[in-house]
Amino acid sequence: MSESSAEAVADVVASAAVASAAGAASWRRATGIAGAAIGVLAAGAAAGVAIERMTVGRGMRSRARLALDSAGPYGTLRGTPGKAYAEDGTELYYEVDDVEPDPGPQVSPRRRRLFGRKAPAPVTVVFCHGYCLSQDSWHFQRAALRGVVRTVHWDQRSHGRSGRGVAQTQDGVPVTIEELGRDLKAVLDAAVPGGPIVLVGHSMGGMTMMALAAQYPELIRDRVVATAFVGTSSGRLAEVSFGLPVAGVNAVRRILPGVLKALGQQAELVEKGRRATADLFAGVIKRYSFASRDVDPAVERFAERMIESTPIDVVAEFYPAFTDHDKTEALACFRDIPVLVLAGVQDLVTPSEHSEVIADLLPDAELVLVPDAGHLVMLEHPEVVIDRLADMLARAGAVPLAATVSGCDSASS
Repeated sequence: MSESSAEAVADVVASAAVASAAGAASWRRATGIAGAAIGVLAAGAAAGVAIERMTVGRGMRSRARLALDSAGPYGTLRGTPGKAYAEDGTELYYEVDDVEPDPGPQVSPRRRRLFGRKAPAPVTVVFCHGYCLSQDSWHFQRAALRGVVRTVHWDQRSHGRSGRGVAQTQDGVPVTIEELGRDLKAVLDAAVPGGPIVLVGHSMGGMTMMALAAQYPELIRDRVVATAFVGTSSGRLAEVSFGLPVAGVNAVRRILPGVLKALGQQAELVEKGRRATADLFAGVIKRYSFASRDVDPAVERFAERMIESTPIDVVAEFYPAFTDHDKTEALACFRDIPVLVLAGVQDLVTPSEHSEVIADLLPDAELVLVPDAGHLVMLEHPEVVIDRLADMLARAGAVPLAATVSGCDSASS
């Protein structure tokens, strides 16, 4: 991103801060762009505009979004639903795909299996999604593993189909990564009460797994047989520049906490602003989610829908937790099991250098850096992620030796 673009983002943040002190009239003028730019920046997908979208009429863009929403197959896979309850009573929604699910009409006849037979052990693979996403962000990987190994997909508190965090909405308690680790423990107790476990986490999901290890090291020792960290970090997130030059990122960091708090207190107004600036929002998400030029537009729209569905007050609640996140010591719990560390080389949210740090601390881990990939690498280059997950599962004895992955069906599988 150019320095002028960075300054523009800083100006947006600054204008929103001024508006927060100037009353409702100023809010109506500022929240359109600020709600989109700041909301997505906090979600780890912000600070840019897709210029090509600005050259097409608004009506045409709106019709295109509706067409992609109706035709896009992504995020349509469903499993057997279940509910777990966090220590504060928050309802956590999960779904289970058993080894022999009923395929139903949503299974494509073109689906390609990774393996020739069932897993030899009752292993459960648990997928943990990232900030402002949902369990559906693992669509391709879920499709590939269906019928091969038991999987669990869950929505983090205040995300997807899970309930709003009770501690946050009723008691005003800040979200912490440690709390998310305890949420994951509750899901495991409900959905995987016995047997070996493979943990797979993207971004915040990987941090959640580290928090689980820090608080329940015996669980990792006794039951976790393999782990995959995808586009995540063990700490020092306050140093991430999001692709901005030093002056721009320092300006954003200086006033972002106050702006987010103000936006969260004006949630209804900001949500209207986000909808009104959908084109800006889409360009922002594209820049901070993907790096390839040839990403399927339906996949781009799918990512937009997930991030759009995260309310601004949830964005505001979660953002401060990342500054305090430091789980470097907890990584030691994963040293004796197969570990995959995978990241996009052009990830601006959790830069690949953070994955390299994790791999350095786990010298036996497989480190995979994917060129031409951004933060949502599992959507942008699903075949690479599927292939490396398959090999990790095979190394852990969770599945038979994996066949070479020659392709990935883009339809719902």
